[in-house]
Amino acid sequence: MKLIRFGAAGKEKPGVQLDSGKRIDVSAFGEDYTEAFFENDGLNRLQSWLSSEQDNCPEVSAETRLGAPLVRPSKIVCIGLNYVSHAKETGMEVPKEPILFFKATSAIVGPNDDVIIPKGSEKTDWEVELAVVIGKKASYVSEAEALDYVAGYTLHNDYSERAFQIERAGQWVKGKSCDTFAPLGPFIATKDEIKDPNKLNLWLKLNGEQLQNSNTSDFVFNVQQVVSYISQFMTLLPGDIISTGTPFGVGMGFKPPRYLKPGDVVELGIEGLGTSRQTARAYSR
Repeated sequence: MKLIRFGAAGKEKPGVQLDSGKRIDVSAFGEDYTEAFFENDGLNRLQSWLSSEQDNCPEVSAETRLGAPLVRPSKIVCIGLNYVSHAKETGMEVPKEPILFFKATSAIVGPNDDVIIPKGSEKTDWEVELAVVIGKKASYVSEAEALDYVAGYTLHNDYSERAFQIERAGQWVKGKSCDTFAPLGPFIATKDEIKDPNKLNLWLKLNGEQLQNSNTSDFVFNVQQVVSYISQFMTLLPGDIISTGTPFGVGMGFKPPRYLKPGDVVELGIEGLGTSRQTARAYSR
């Protein structure tokens, strides 16, 4: 099953994308894709409801805006330097343990919304990432049982302002959390749709030029390992997102570095998880 949310920003409704590509409105189910939905077996209940009600669901036009495919979660936990190739391009050592940092949930936007270059930014960068959506409360989970706690997967562009992240004092979070820096979707694919999250092709283009092209098999720490690892330090709640890191090809890895300018178009995708597209706009207020 593929979960979508559609409509104007702040007024999104829940929907489902069918295998045919057709999108339907499931508002009549009576629940949005919140923490409570995932916690209370919402995926199975929705699937059961659709078995009798799918034909009564209104179709959603292909031109309708897509929002993030879940309601704002309690947290986004990100994994840094989690591809061997990316660690090498940054000149940093491959981590011996997962590097964890947070990204503010206020950064979440729809998959095709504009990305706003922050006020004072000169180093806004891109990062195609596989995001894991947690399905049930997870604390002290073993690697062997980790996938039992996963609801599904979605596409994430972990935008980063490198000067804010690296050149200013403190933690990475302030370079990761600017408004619009977390486009998610187009949909959440439930885990039964993804045979192996550790063997997925992923890519990113800037103005039509392919800059990132890799596979999650290059993970330093795979999905099971990061779910288990994070759960040793904090409780993961239903709907929480783990963003699993980016492969080589980010802007700061080029010589000289390349960063976003107003008007740039970023396109990205992951095998089985669709594509998204953001146009960079200058901050204005």
